[in-house]
Amino acid sequence: MFPFCIFIHITMDSKQIIELLTNYITTDRLATLNKVLDERTEYISVVLEDIFQTHNASAVLRSCDCFGIQNVSFIENRYSYMENKDVAMGSSQWLSIRRFNQKENNTLDAISAMRNAGYRIVATTPHTNDVLIKDLDLTKGKIALFFGSEKPGLSDIVMQNADEFVRIPMYGFTESFNISVSAALCLYELTAKLRNLNIDWHLSPQIRTDLLAQWMKLSARSAEGLIREYEKRGKGIAEG
Repeated sequence: MFPFCIFIHITMDSKQIIELLTNYITTDRLATLNKVLDERTEYISVVLEDIFQTHNASAVLRSCDCFGIQNVSFIENRYSYMENKDVAMGSSQWLSIRRFNQKENNTLDAISAMRNAGYRIVATTPHTNDVLIKDLDLTKGKIALFFGSEKPGLSDIVMQNADEFVRIPMYGFTESFNISVSAALCLYELTAKLRNLNIDWHLSPQIRTDLLAQWMKLSARSAEGLIREYEKRGKGIAEG
């Protein structure tokens, strides 16, 4: 009887992808990826509710990438996010983006998901019990920063379920900042403060490894082809 092989399809894990692709990107590029990961955080997450102007939402993504915020969520009740590539400048490919759009009203789903992940719900809007953005206490735990639509602002559902409220000081006649400006100001203030606190805001080892593998796939030429070729080889088990 001739021996035969059973071929088992192999799906590469993140560590295997990193090992495979290390030889296909430059040392400088790999160093840049790791340097950015050093500054990435999930301690602050951004949630955008029904943003209908694509350039504003795309500008927020760009700010999140620049300030090291990894997780961004879109609540799509009436409006779906469509990227403005000229504004986003490719930032979305480096971020972990989640979209809540499966129900008629997805806001409660987003709030529940953030809470289940250990986040405090922080509404960025003036309120009786608000604090200035610079005074928000980051030592109490992770925060999900909610931003509302351009004109109506955050929904009543967010307002009723928020744990805390923050506002940005203003000294002129205009009552509010543009949504993308608000996000940039908040993230500048909070990330600068976070990096000076004695708390662990860095990515977990597993998340960091997964992101590095993902980013290396974006950086290495023909990465998907290399991975498919590796996986096609399979694993032969000979039986006599």
